[in-house]
Amino acid sequence: MRIVAACGSEHVLSCRLALSESQPAPPGDVPPVPFHVCCVPCEPEATKFLTEGTLEDDLQRKVELRRQQISQIVEEVQKVIHQLTTEISRQDCRFQAVPYCDAYNGNIKVLAPSHLLITVPVSGLSGYGEASAERWRYYNLKGARLSCPLRAPEGLQQWLEVEQFMKNLWQWHQVDVNIEGDIVPAKVLQVFRQLVENAVATCHLSGKISMLAHHSAVWVAMETSVCLVEIELVPTVEIPTTWPEKAQWPRCMKRWPSPERVECIKSFGFNLLARSNYHWQLNFMQAEQMLLEQLDEDGGCRRRCFQALRQLVEDVWCSGKRPVVTSQHLQMVLFWTCEKYPHFKDWQAFDRAFLRVAGKLHKCVSQHFLKHYFVPKSNLFQSADSSELDALAQKLAFFLKNPESSLPRGWPCPRSP
Repeated sequence: MRIVAACGSEHVLSCRLALSESQPAPPGDVPPVPFHVCCVPCEPEATKFLTEGTLEDDLQRKVELRRQQISQIVEEVQKVIHQLTTEISRQDCRFQAVPYCDAYNGNIKVLAPSHLLITVPVSGLSGYGEASAERWRYYNLKGARLSCPLRAPEGLQQWLEVEQFMKNLWQWHQVDVNIEGDIVPAKVLQVFRQLVENAVATCHLSGKISMLAHHSAVWVAMETSVCLVEIELVPTVEIPTTWPEKAQWPRCMKRWPSPERVECIKSFGFNLLARSNYHWQLNFMQAEQMLLEQLDEDGGCRRRCFQALRQLVEDVWCSGKRPVVTSQHLQMVLFWTCEKYPHFKDWQAFDRAFLRVAGKLHKCVSQHFLKHYFVPKSNLFQSADSSELDALAQKLAFFLKNPESSLPRGWPCPRSP
């Protein structure tokens, strides 16, 4: 399956062509390297189990079935969401329609088979620049004056002032979304939620989409031919070609990814998502997709490791509508592992590479700490359920020691020696 980073993006194609000009170094005859799994030692039976190939082969069949199901889900969902957001855009020019794409849709993030994140672009804000000076905020969501300032943004969070954009529509200065010059995400979500409810009625989609109760975010449920899908619709400020100051990447003295790829990835910029009350959330969907797309230029097995681990997490260890560990978390685990092991020799053997990534996941889950790859000061498990993380850590530990006995019936068993 061919994946592109955005619908009809010439920029993606130019980056891909530029990166393809540099040929990967020949692998050569490299002896096996010593391997140790973090926190949980890799038992000899685990490596033997994977080396025999049954697990990899069976997982790849399951991965292909998942790909077909996800493709069907996304196809059905994006048709309805495109219709819905087209009507929203007609009602309020500050919101754009989510495009319909025949190939990869950069506005749709599959966090789990029944959990989608869809970014809804806003319009009328362009020419972004970092805030010139910091200031304290003393308002609440009703605009009343507070005696103490609001909490400062942390990790992936930041304020957003309308004056940070060289060009901005007058509607972004209105009190329904603006307080003291700030575009406030909670107020944007309030306006957006009402627009979604109106559009569902106007487009006669009540039989296909139902609103889900949530204190701030906008969630809808949709029944597809595959399963019931829960969708978070997020108003999003797209900031192309600019890389945020908070994302201090790449780090010094790191060999992965290559400087050429880094330059290409950073050129995609970032997004700001309305997912909380006062602070906007930094998001790097396009940059992450390009990093994933170019994983195995040297012929390694990084993508296969990611797909296999994702399959086990979704089917065996962490199933459910909103799992505590999503594909987003697994991407971060993979990126950190790739950075630590940048050489082709580390990704030649699926057995060693897979257990290495699984071991990294176990370490992060056990410690309740997973750094965002581009903004390491942000812990992606900060608000996760501790009991769910602990339960997953136990399952991972058992698998790393006893892969054969930890898999349920219907999953591959090791062949007799």
